[in-house]
Amino acid sequence: MKRWFRNAAEQARHDAVAAWESVLALPPGGAQARSLRLRMGMLCTAHLDKTFIAGARQTEAWEAAAALALARGEERPQPPQAVLFQALQSSRGEVLAYLPREHADEAFRLGSLYQRTTIGAAQAVEAMQALADRICVDVLQLAQPLPVLRFLRDELEAGATGAPPPAGDAPPGADPA
Repeated sequence: MKRWFRNAAEQARHDAVAAWESVLALPPGGAQARSLRLRMGMLCTAHLDKTFIAGARQTEAWEAAAALALARGEERPQPPQAVLFQALQSSRGEVLAYLPREHADEAFRLGSLYQRTTIGAAQAVEAMQALADRICVDVLQLAQPLPVLRFLRDELEAGATGAPPPAGDAPPGADPA
């Protein structure tokens, strides 16, 4: 039975998936199609950044909770998982961005690996950029990939030059469109 009324959160999730699917269904070429694909690419890269950060932060919290449970002789909590929807700030206000499970899970996993120091910052940037390249070029059919993890790139660059990261850079997820 089809529901005619949705709550606001359900409707926003539905709209985010519909936006993703409509961009994928666009015929190649045309200025409007390129513009919509680029906007979706910017939303996706902001989503990837936030999901990577969530993977790192939630892994840290989960490891602490798991260690505490182990010390108390309790069952470990369920490990955290990636979310498919991220609220992002854009020039049009807050927008909900969607990524399919496979992409969100990979970004989250890379954030977790980075948090656990299984991979270093340079490896994290390289792996996340490869993921962004696949989404932007292969899936969204953009002419060029969009960069991800600028904040981590800035840290790497500052470490290499000894200079502090540039002030005033927008945090990940800020104004993707």
